[in-house]
Order: sequence, then structure tokens, then C-alpha cells
Amino acid sequence: MMTASNYNTVLAYHNRTKHRLERYAAGPETLDWTSQPDPFREFNGAPKLMLPFADKHLTTAFTDLYQASAVCAQPFDLHSIGILFELSLAISAWKEYGPDRWALRCNPSSGNLHPTEGYILCAGIPDLSDGVYHYVSRDHVLEQRFRPSANPGSSDDAKLFIGLSSIHWREAWKYGERAFRYCQHDVGHAIGALRYAAAVLGWPVRIVQNLSSGQLAGLLGLNRNPDFTGAEQEEPEILLEISTYTASGTTPLPAWDFAQGQWFGQANTLDRHPMYHWPVIDEVAAATRFPATTWATTQTLPVYPPISQANDTDAGVIIRQRRSAQHFDAKSTISAAAFYHILDSLLPRPAPPWDVWPSPPRLHLLLFVHRVDGLSPGLYLLARSRSAETQLRAALSREFSWSSPQDCPEHLPLFQLAATDCTQAARTLSCHQAIAGQSFFSLGMLAEFEATLQTAPWRYRELFWEAGLLGQVLYLEAEAAGVRGTGIGCYFDDAVHDAIGLSGHGFQSLYHFTVGYPLQDNRILTLPPYPDRS
Repeated sequence: MMTASNYNTVLAYHNRTKHRLERYAAGPETLDWTSQPDPFREFNGAPKLMLPFADKHLTTAFTDLYQASAVCAQPFDLHSIGILFELSLAISAWKEYGPDRWALRCNPSSGNLHPTEGYILCAGIPDLSDGVYHYVSRDHVLEQRFRPSANPGSSDDAKLFIGLSSIHWREAWKYGERAFRYCQHDVGHAIGALRYAAAVLGWPVRIVQNLSSGQLAGLLGLNRNPDFTGAEQEEPEILLEISTYTASGTTPLPAWDFAQGQWFGQANTLDRHPMYHWPVIDEVAAATRFPATTWATTQTLPVYPPISQANDTDAGVIIRQRRSAQHFDAKSTISAAAFYHILDSLLPRPAPPWDVWPSPPRLHLLLFVHRVDGLSPGLYLLARSRSAETQLRAALSREFSWSSPQDCPEHLPLFQLAATDCTQAARTLSCHQAIAGQSFFSLGMLAEFEATLQTAPWRYRELFWEAGLLGQVLYLEAEAAGVRGTGIGCYFDDAVHDAIGLSGHGFQSLYHFTVGYPLQDNRILTLPPYPDRS
């Protein structure tokens, strides 16, 4: 398994791809936006199946997503699968500014580059032949990649699995060596997007564990090199099991003979003239692929009070309206109640979306609070586990006060470290981006890094997935609160650590995020996602 060697590779990559005050991580010297890679992967020659859209009869309230029993489970069929993808990986709107036109999706992505691809493995579902399908968000269609030689059809128990992969070049085209990090963020966002969408349908979601990266590549057809001749390869990431609340236990994978069935389609080329190659991305990808039987985890979740969500807006509306803010009003404030509610939603609970996550929480929030009513500006910390609070108290600067804010809910492990105006610090640490200082609050996600990776370097991906899942919760909770958030992948890694007294690799900042009142650019037009099918 070469765990030590893989850990050294991961550590070297992570240190190499840190942004620093004196220089940024290696990336392309110039960008030609007219030659941006095709944002849509498709398999030419594969049979296509058009998915239906949600109808007005499905009106699950956003407040009901946190209570599994409040949502009646929909049956597995082509219509419900269409809704699952429509609310997770589909286009949510087109934007247009002058001659430029680009798509937004329900699952956010670094730079809106979308390296994440979605697949389904299904059996026994009405109106959908058994097999493996690739989802094309541009058209809201499934492309059949594999058809098994024996088709048990509806007599077999219904099975539905979602597979995710990454195309590294989509991010590397713009971000160079740091792109592997962003691809993993995006997988985490996609996991969150799928969990919320499944909750709208009343479906539980489980990460399939004890499945190696090589096995997943075989299930999705990503190891079929002739199908990718001249095209960018896809990296297998994760497999999710979707079930209904009437199902008990776990669902076995379909017992297909992939050598006997029929494969369809040739992957399209996304960039015919790539100008750069970043070998360290291939190295860290190889070092973090999952072995077959060594990464299964379970956790005992702490008991927190149920989340009280007063927003009874249709969950589909909130999911579709999610956007990444570009500018904030630097004067508006957010109520302490709304602030505490957003933080409360980030605590792990046995309810969506956190019931998808099998590992203990390993990311904790360093908050730069700027304008929260009744809360003094300053530096705060949300420890998402009691053990991490102990470790962070020992690791951070001895000058911090660790005081509990007045009127903070008793169960919320939020601590004020220092009362100070940190708008400029937040902006500087997030690569001088104004949105980090103009918001209500911004944050960095501190990961339990060294102890997590020394014996399991493949969890490097998992740490970023957890960061992306946190980001997806922040996005949707901000929308539910009538404000807006945006992820920040560009920050000065070690400058963040130095600012709070961290040394070594015990904790590392993996993702930044900011929430504020958005300013709209009315010059940019918003167009419907699928105008030809409305």
C-alpha cells in the first residue's frame, strides 16, 4: 500500500500548492478565455434518454429537509430520477453579458469550471433499462454507457447508485497545480447537492465504503482507455447509494458481468490544444486513490437540539436560486439569530445533509465576524467536536480569550478568540479579495490534517469533500436567510496559520467562505436553464 510514501507525496503536494504572500502556487502564465475547455462531457454514439423535469406537485418545504419523516418517499422511476439530477447537477440558469454566455449549475464549482461528472448505476427501475448512464447537464439527458447482457428488469429489487468523477484538466486549465484541491472541493459540493436533492424526494443517501478507486473506475467505465482516446481522462471519486425509507440495510451492487455486456460511446475532447501539463496533479491523484477495505468508518453523532428552520419556501426554489456572490454591500448587518442558525446547521446531526457523512467531523471554523447584530466584531472559532476544541486550545495562540458570546445557544461550541476589527485581515488572508471583508462574516476551515493523513493518505480527498459539504450547507442556508454566500479557494495558507499561532501540520486551512448581502450587476442577464424545453 506504501502508506508512508503516499503520505509524503500528499504532504509535498499540499505544501507546494500553498499560496503565499510573496508568490502564488504555480499556474498558467496567461489565460485565453476563448479557448476555455468544453464544460460539458458527453459520449458520442451513446444512446440518449431525455429526463423529465419536476412538476408543481412536488413542493417539499426547505424546513422539512431536516426531518426525514416529514417528507414522503417518492417511488424510483424516470420522473423522480429526473428531479434528483435537476436539483443537484443540472443547469440552474444561463447568464449573458454582451457576447459572453455561460451556465450556472445547482452544484457550485471553483471558477464555474465544473470538473465533476455524474453517473448512475441502476437496476429494476421502471422506464429505465438496467445499466450505467452518464448525465449531461447541458441537455438534462442520460447517456447509456453500459447495458448488461442479462436484464432482470422490474423483477429485480430496485437499485440506484450515483457515481462521481473528476476531470482535472477543467480546473488545471485556469488554476494550475492547485486544481486537484478544487476538484475535491467540487466533489464535496456535489455530495451535498445530491443529499439535499434526495431529501426533497424523501430518499436517504449513503456513501458506499470498502470500494477501491480501481473498482469504482470499473463500475463507471473510466478504465476503458479506448473510450477516451484523444480525450481527457476522468478520475473516479465516490459512489453514493440512494434508497427509499422502505428499504432496510444496504443495497448490494448489481452483479453484472462487465466483460459480457455492451458498452457505448466515445468521450468528447474538451480541449484540443492544452498549453500546460501539471505532473504533480497526477502524482497526488495516484497517492490518494482509495484501497478496497481500509477506509470504512462510522461515527457516533453527538446529540444536538433539532434545527428549527422557519423557512417554509419550496426547497427546489432555494436550491435553484443558489448563486455565488460577486460583490457585497459593506454596510448591511445580519441578525445574531440568523448567524447562530447558519452555524448550527454546520454541526453534524443524524439528519440531512450530515447523515450522508460517515466520518467524525474533522473540519472546524475560524470565523472573521464583521457585522452581526449584538455580536462584537472579532475572531471566533466553531469547534465541531469536543476533542478538536481541546486540541485547538493547545495549538492556537495563548493570547486568545476563548470566551462564550452572550446569548449564544448553549449547545453551539462557538468561542470568541479576540475582539477586534478583522475586516482588513480577512481580506488580506483571502488573497486580497474584498468580499472577505465586506461581508457579514467570512471563515476559514481548519482541518485535522496530520493525524488524519499519516495512516490514511487517501483521506486527503475526504477532508476536501467535508469542506465542500460544509460549503454547500453555507450556500443554501445563506439563501434561506435571504442573503448570499460564496466559496473562496484562494487564500494564503500559512499566513492564516501564522495569524492564529498555528505551526506544523497538525491543522491546515483547506477552504474559505464568506456570507453577506449581495449587490447585483444588472448588466448581466439571467436566462432560463432549458429554454427549449420549458
